[in-house]
Amino acid sequence: MLPSKQAKRDRIKKELSDTKRSDLGEQFAALHRELMETDKSMLVIVDGWESSGKGYLLKDLTRELDPKHYEVSVFEESSKDESQHPYLYRFFVKSPKRGQIVFFDRSFYYDLFNNPSLDEEKLKHYIEDVSFIEKALTQDDTLVLKFFLHQSKNEMKKNITRLEKDDYRHVRLNEKDYNQLDNYSAYYKHFKKILNQTNYHLSPWHILYVEGKKDTSRQVLQLCLDELDTFLKKDVSRFDPQLPEHSESKDKPLDQVDLSLSISDKDYDKELDDLQKRAGDLLYQVYIEKKAIVVVYEGTDAAGKGGNIERLTRLMDPRGYDVATTAAPTQEEKDRHYLWRFYRDFPTDGRMTIFDRSWYGRVLVERIEELTPSYRWKEAYDEINQMEHNLNHQGYLVLKYLIIIDKEEQLKRFEARAEDPMKQHKLTDEDWRNHEQFDAYKEAMNEMVHYTSTNHTPWKIISGTSKKYARIAVLKDFIESISDYLDKE
Repeated sequence: MLPSKQAKRDRIKKELSDTKRSDLGEQFAALHRELMETDKSMLVIVDGWESSGKGYLLKDLTRELDPKHYEVSVFEESSKDESQHPYLYRFFVKSPKRGQIVFFDRSFYYDLFNNPSLDEEKLKHYIEDVSFIEKALTQDDTLVLKFFLHQSKNEMKKNITRLEKDDYRHVRLNEKDYNQLDNYSAYYKHFKKILNQTNYHLSPWHILYVEGKKDTSRQVLQLCLDELDTFLKKDVSRFDPQLPEHSESKDKPLDQVDLSLSISDKDYDKELDDLQKRAGDLLYQVYIEKKAIVVVYEGTDAAGKGGNIERLTRLMDPRGYDVATTAAPTQEEKDRHYLWRFYRDFPTDGRMTIFDRSWYGRVLVERIEELTPSYRWKEAYDEINQMEHNLNHQGYLVLKYLIIIDKEEQLKRFEARAEDPMKQHKLTDEDWRNHEQFDAYKEAMNEMVHYTSTNHTPWKIISGTSKKYARIAVLKDFIESISDYLDKE
């Protein structure tokens, strides 16, 4: 995709070159105002060689826009705090909300572009991350435009010399500018490889190599105008994705669980304290080794998830974990990609986050209550698998517990709550409605397990008929899984 090293810069059409940049900017601002009235959004990525004019281009792109409704995020090396989060954390939390334009000065490509010595395995993982976030955003009705500013070696040398003499902008120079100049051929080859591998159909690269910074801005503004105008007119609804077929009789994992499993009070009391102490010790080991644990709880309403979490954490240092309770999304959360709020809660190194319900609400409650189009919750299976895969490759351990009871047991527990003044607050009209949809939720859980129980993040389905049995089962699996994880690492 990159021009050859000997290629001369292109010239834009005279009609465009004669157009005032302010006029193009005002047209862009008008389309921006249209975007603000929709559920769509726009992400503009400006990347390229160091000292190639990214700042100049960003100023022209944003000059006429309403500053209350766009943001510019600058990405360089991650801070100490950011490096303790999942790689995509800082990019996901800065992604645009509905009706907004966000500009990335560099982006999730930063670590890719600035490390030409990456081995093939690490390069593959980075590209998987990039592919995931771009696909997730485009499927969530975000227009993603990617621009790469190219320059020859001689041009780069002149730009660096000019910046060195600038009383103010010389501070923009750092070792990366000089490193790229000194190793121009290696970086050229590296950039070319990455650009080719990440030139996706829904988010292709636009290589900028035209005469003059002003005409470069004109070209980019015109591209933004054309793409955004088309995007605003586009019907973004689509057909449901084709999911792999599965046997109705064979692939009903919830039916394979023995719901009669139980444990005696004597055995429960005998095992509980020791298991809780071991779980607490392991969490301390996670802290020492700077690992990160994600625990997901899903299951039937009234199956005992809350009590299970309490017993799991009873002897743990409360400074080492958080419990994220997933309720109905706020308006701010609705305005973002549905995974946005979960990235905010993922643990940093040395910590654990327990999700009391999670991103799986997309394929459970949002599916059953028809809160999202069917094509979006079906696309979520792949998005969730890729997100968990990325976490796994970054060293996170993801544990997923599905605690289930049958319909009769659920009704019995609801009725008991209704009669107990201390538990009546736990019972809502939504619970009764969910009970009427018990079979639909069971079908959704079966499909969820089928499509998202992977080798790296399998589901553990546990009978919750006996709450004490479920608590011991989770504690034992937690201890075994953490021990294997720490030993393997």
